[in-house]
Amino acid sequence: MNKKHLKRVKRHDRIARRVITIGGLAVIFSVILILFLIARVTFPLFQQPSAREVASFSLDEAERADVMAIAIDEYLGTAVMLRGTGVFAFYQPSDGRLIEEIAVEAPAGEATVARVEKTGTLRFNLFWSDGSSTLEEVRFVAQFDAEGRRSFQRQVNRVAFWAPLAGDLPEKVLVRQSENQTLTRVSLLADRRLLVEQRVVSENLFGDEEVADHRFFLSVTAAPSEQITALVLDQEGATLYAGTEKGSLLRWDISQPGRPALLDRLPAFTDHREITSLALIYGDISLAVGDARGGVTTWFPVASQASGGVKRLQRIHDLAEHDSPVVALISSPRDKGLLSVDENGTVHFDHMTSERHLLTLATETPPRYLAISGRGNGLFALDNLGRAMTWQLDNPHPEVSWRTLFGKVWYENNDEPVYSWQSSSASDDFETKLSLTPLIFGTIKGTCYAMLFAIPLALLGAIYTSQFGSDKLRGLVKPAVEIMAAIPSVIIGFLAALWFAPLLEKSVTALFLSMLFIPSFILAAIVVWQMLRRRPFFARIGKGHEFLLLVPVLIGAVICAWLLGPAVEKWVFGGNFQLWLFGTTGVRYDPRNNIIIAFALGFAVIPIIFTIAEDALSNVPHSLKAASLALGASRWQTVWRVILPSASPGIFAGTMIGLGRAIGETMIVLMATGNTAIMEWSIFNGMRPLSSNIAVEIPEAPFGGTLYRVLFLSAVLLFAMTFILNTVAELVRQRLRKKYGRF
Repeated sequence: MNKKHLKRVKRHDRIARRVITIGGLAVIFSVILILFLIARVTFPLFQQPSAREVASFSLDEAERADVMAIAIDEYLGTAVMLRGTGVFAFYQPSDGRLIEEIAVEAPAGEATVARVEKTGTLRFNLFWSDGSSTLEEVRFVAQFDAEGRRSFQRQVNRVAFWAPLAGDLPEKVLVRQSENQTLTRVSLLADRRLLVEQRVVSENLFGDEEVADHRFFLSVTAAPSEQITALVLDQEGATLYAGTEKGSLLRWDISQPGRPALLDRLPAFTDHREITSLALIYGDISLAVGDARGGVTTWFPVASQASGGVKRLQRIHDLAEHDSPVVALISSPRDKGLLSVDENGTVHFDHMTSERHLLTLATETPPRYLAISGRGNGLFALDNLGRAMTWQLDNPHPEVSWRTLFGKVWYENNDEPVYSWQSSSASDDFETKLSLTPLIFGTIKGTCYAMLFAIPLALLGAIYTSQFGSDKLRGLVKPAVEIMAAIPSVIIGFLAALWFAPLLEKSVTALFLSMLFIPSFILAAIVVWQMLRRRPFFARIGKGHEFLLLVPVLIGAVICAWLLGPAVEKWVFGGNFQLWLFGTTGVRYDPRNNIIIAFALGFAVIPIIFTIAEDALSNVPHSLKAASLALGASRWQTVWRVILPSASPGIFAGTMIGLGRAIGETMIVLMATGNTAIMEWSIFNGMRPLSSNIAVEIPEAPFGGTLYRVLFLSAVLLFAMTFILNTVAELVRQRLRKKYGRF
């Protein structure tokens, strides 16, 4: 051979090898880069929150002694301190500069503030020394000058007023105003009784307002010596909670004026430890309980068999414990977060739903007062030495933990822990439910049903076309099946949702009958064929055209099932299969269910499996087939014992590629299922897989928010599932190839 030509060929081989190597490495690098990019978005989900002190200032001894409550605005730009004289002082947190003082009018001339209760981030319930009560609200009204610079006008508005109580000053007073303007005041009197006063404003037929006052006492405990140590009232003034020194929890419904109802009286702890503080979590459904041993737990009403279906308080979540008794609980105004303070001054920040301990805040001296901003992004504290401190909280994803993503969680208003996905709600105070388990389950469920439909049809079709059909039949069938792969998935989903689903709903009984009739008719046809195949007319039908005799059999089986379906439904299922199914098994028939998915997704997967399997079967050396037939084996024995084992690597590869397609399919499952994130194997229910969930949720997910990052985590899981599946498939394929390659 010409040396120059040989040298040129080798040079071209080296170039081709390097180009192919570089291309392969580029593909591997691209795949790794894609995984890294989508995984990078999910990393902040698991970062630990932090608190950074951004400002501090000090008050002199006289000023700090007079402070009775504190607050801070949502921008962390103005600190509020309420003095015993009824003056609201506004400070600049950065340097302690006094900005403004606003005095509220005392109900009586010389009355001073005796006790204060905060009912929100900027609402203060003032109980005056003359026995009267007022509800004051601090407001920051934004104003803009001609150049667009923003400033705030500070206001203190009186929301409600209650006349003085007769007798000694109560130990604790709670005042609430509901949305319908009903005023409620609960007073813990010196004799340990609870006095409830309600002022109901209504409108008569003539449009005039009518005011009705109600006053009644509540029975506290069975044992007179058991004293109330903690008390809390919800924002609507409808439910009252109390904790006692012996660890009892009490709950009253006082929503009906003058007709209170004791809903719960139960021992919260078996060791009867004292309940030292109570607070309602954002939404007023869950109750946080702090005790004398440093424990922090949350409770909410749950219906159970033991209670006869009546909702009773039940311990749900255990949060991080303190080393000393809990003296204060403060709920976040934006989510299910909870601040707890012990008598040593240690502050814990936890999230109720995820039971995640977010951070621990320890100060040099115990905080005397602690407040959280309206956005939940900052803390303001005043210690016993008069030092006022402001922290900025970085807490973007408190509701996310491995448990909330993959485990069962006991959500509010549920009677038991569940796997649930619900990213939004009509209410701002709901618990975000971001469990990926039902989505993974939905992905596996839809894929399994689709493959149960696709694999038998695709493989049996490939076997018949390649081994039993004629060359002319193969030339017609294979291109037709390959054209099926070109049909857009959105068209398949559209037809499945709007044409096939309504059709199936009307004839579901006929579908089940066809599953019985088709194999029965085929078996009967085979028996008849064995008896008639030697007759002259049937003998003229050449090998590879037997399917022509089965076509009318299949059509006849489907027609029989279609015609007999209504009669069978009326006879067996009382005329309504869906109603019978729900009444007998408790399973609802969803119009867009897994039967639809099995047909639609299977239709999309069949061309892939069929094409690859048919190529693998056709590429088996003809000598193997000829040798088997020469030894006396039948065509089916040759296919079963020789052809299929030799082609098994290719068949397995095609099946795995089809499985990967089914796992990652989006549009078909998005359009043809109800997108319900439930965990049931029933074929009559829908499901929500990872792929369609991403497509549904990502347009509405705020950039950088928790939902946004959880959806990217879903993409990582989907990527990992397909990667592991393909890796295992390749390993199995190589083993099969090594085993049967010698043939």
